Amino acid sequence: MSSTDLVIGGMTCASCATRIERKLNRLDGVTATVNLATETAQVSFPDALTVADLIAVVERTGYTAALPARRGASTSTSTSTAATGDAAAGAAPGANADATPLRRRLLVSLALAAPVVLLAMVPALQFRGWQWVSLALATPVATWGAWPFYRAAAINARHGAATMDTLVSLGVSAAYLWSLYALFFAGAGAGHATYLEVAAAITALILLGRHLEARAKRTAGAALRALLDLGAKQATVLRDGAEISVPIEALLVGDEFVVRPGGKIAADGSVIAGSSAVDTSMLTGEPVPVEVGQGDAVTGGCVNVGGRLVVRATRVGADTQLAQFAHLVTRAQAGKAPVQRLADRVSAVFVPVVLAIATATLVGWLATGHPADTAFTAAVAVLIIACPCAMGLATPTAILVGTGRGAQLGIVIKGPEVLESTRRVDTVVLDKTGTITTGKMTLTDVTVAPGVSETELLQLAAAVESASEHPIGAAITVGARTRLTSSAAFGGSLTDFSAYPGLGVSGVVDGHAVLAGNRTWLTDDWSLAIPPTLAERADQAERNGQTSTFVAWDGQVRGVLVVADTIKPTSRAAIARLRAMGLHPVLLTGDNERAARAVAAAVGIDDVIAGVLPSGKLDAIKRLQAKNRTVAMVGDGVNDAAALAQADLGLAMGTGTDAAIEAADLTLVSGDLRAVPDAIALSRRTLTTIKANLCWAFAYNVAALPLAASGLLNPMIAAAAMAFSSVFVVSNSLRLRSFK
Repeated sequence: MSSTDLVIGGMTCASCATRIERKLNRLDGVTATVNLATETAQVSFPDALTVADLIAVVERTGYTAALPARRGASTSTSTSTAATGDAAAGAAPGANADATPLRRRLLVSLALAAPVVLLAMVPALQFRGWQWVSLALATPVATWGAWPFYRAAAINARHGAATMDTLVSLGVSAAYLWSLYALFFAGAGAGHATYLEVAAAITALILLGRHLEARAKRTAGAALRALLDLGAKQATVLRDGAEISVPIEALLVGDEFVVRPGGKIAADGSVIAGSSAVDTSMLTGEPVPVEVGQGDAVTGGCVNVGGRLVVRATRVGADTQLAQFAHLVTRAQAGKAPVQRLADRVSAVFVPVVLAIATATLVGWLATGHPADTAFTAAVAVLIIACPCAMGLATPTAILVGTGRGAQLGIVIKGPEVLESTRRVDTVVLDKTGTITTGKMTLTDVTVAPGVSETELLQLAAAVESASEHPIGAAITVGARTRLTSSAAFGGSLTDFSAYPGLGVSGVVDGHAVLAGNRTWLTDDWSLAIPPTLAERADQAERNGQTSTFVAWDGQVRGVLVVADTIKPTSRAAIARLRAMGLHPVLLTGDNERAARAVAAAVGIDDVIAGVLPSGKLDAIKRLQAKNRTVAMVGDGVNDAAALAQADLGLAMGTGTDAAIEAADLTLVSGDLRAVPDAIALSRRTLTTIKANLCWAFAYNVAALPLAASGLLNPMIAAAAMAFSSVFVVSNSLRLRSFK
């Protein structure tokens, strides 16, 4: 199977999107989703078909289709032909392309329609032969101005379909042709009303509605377009000792490139020289720059705000983290939430039903002896008021804005179906290491025996541990370097180094025989006595789930170093927010019960499941679900991937593994646990907006149709109301941009 995104042109309402989707899905093995707001189609298709086949089907349906414009390096079509977001990332590519002609058509139509309406509505302005002046002004509006409606209606009619354009073109042409009859064959309107103002006003108002709608949709997609534009355009590559500026497309994995202060990092990579502060806010939403140095990973698109860096590229083009996250957001924006399916089913039959109602209205008024003018007015009002634009825009515009806002905040929503899951979640299961804690061992405490200086203890311990590859040794080395006042005081001359797996290390440092290891090793293997103060401190640390390393030299135990996976500073606040939202937090970890309980108590979690293997995490999620709980799982490691996939809602820390991110429904780019309640709140707010939009769209049509059919709605007012309905739905969705 292959997949691709297509940019669709010519859609004007939900019925158009439904028709294209239905035609594509009739092909054997094809699964397609067409989105009106983004004017895109997501299509999965078997190898027996080609993209050209898909485009041909869309064109036979009466619309245009093309592959989106590409950014960066190309990728295999087996995964997607739009891996970096491309044109689909913004709202309505077609609308963007047609913005200038639409605006020109709108301005001319408004200028000509305004005097026609004034002459018809204000008797004091009427003069001898004013109807003919109105005809001269209204004709360009009802023909050239309304031409897009006629053209789209004709194309759809050739394919046996009716859409919003069918309703509009019938209403405008009926009003205009009736007016011609009244003027030329009924004595310049004697005994028969003319509807030139209706034809002109309907055209101008609907053009205005489409223009405002297109502007709103472009605004809705601005967040992701801005994210995509953040990538660097040039890279300064080191080749043969010289700095060469090359286009970003020419950068290859393994290339070394320079990032000067104020410059953008060209691609994902690892710092090989220099140190600086990097502004990562474009991905994480966090304003505080991150300090980086040799060996640290950096992300393409972030801004270097400090010193000069030399970076070796590890991922370029469409493989960078920025491109991958943008692609995930784009796919979410182009998808459909389950709640959208009802609107699609209604829209598919709505236009034919409206045509039937309009015909019944005309016949009904005439059959009851009312004048033809009255019957005609009511029928035209039915055609105009019923256009189902608002229903088609209700869901995709909210998803477009919500996912774009999420991208700004460092929250990547993988698909619109996720929104439904967040509404039902009542339990949040959190992994410990890397999620609640930093996932890195840190030197947290130094306790020395009487008569021993802390500086000497750190110097000797760091010297012997610096040769160890164990995470505890690395934590002691880094911690000592941080605590010692100068690099000259750090470490010493090390010889005769030996490592004892699971026990400790030994070596000779500046003439001192140094040991660093656990209590049992020192007491049993080396027959050393542990001073009571040091033993008591180690006991306390172990009760808190921390690790103690005793340091001895020259035959005496001189101190104890406490190492722990420290809790993230924001974890407790995040748990408090989850509780405030009515969610029940659960700590799930493979660590021992004592360590897990200590961490849980520190952040405010009462329910702990400890000592579980990766498969045990999956089983734990299933057990909670068996108790009728709707479970969200937050994790970051490969061992969390299965549990993330099993959970009703999976949230992966963006600082975690690719396997976890792939298995999750939401990705929290910053790795800050506070993003969990933010993500759930944003998803719920987006779903609420969708439901409000759909309620408005359905209620509007249900209430307006009877009014129009009963003759209580002027066609011009109907046109204005229809345009307002669509703009209201899009504007309501835009309120998500203010989510904090």
